[in-house]
Amino acid sequence: MKHFFRTTVNPEAVLSEADTFFPTIGLTLVHTTNRSRTYRGVVGTPEVPATLVLSVRMEGGHYTFVEGNSDQMGESRIDRNVKKFFVQLHRQADARHEMTAAF
Repeated sequence: MKHFFRTTVNPEAVLSEADTFFPTIGLTLVHTTNRSRTYRGVVGTPEVPATLVLSVRMEGGHYTFVEGNSDQMGESRIDRNVKKFFVQLHRQADARHEMTAAF
């Protein structure tokens, strides 16, 4: 499943945050480049092996485009954690942000 997010956080800070966040959910960094990371591991129950490729690129001069591609179908646990990671990036860009229910 593919997810994307635009932020004002610079690409180096995004990747640094990813290197801190994704190991806490059971993923291991297996490949790294200047603008991407590949993580593999088992996330959730039932134990399903998962791969996540996270890439960043500058867009429009002052935005960072963050793209996460998982090898899971539908709304898997890894996909929910990618969305959680995007919320962390949003908080990093705007510390006043609070999660609230939207109903």
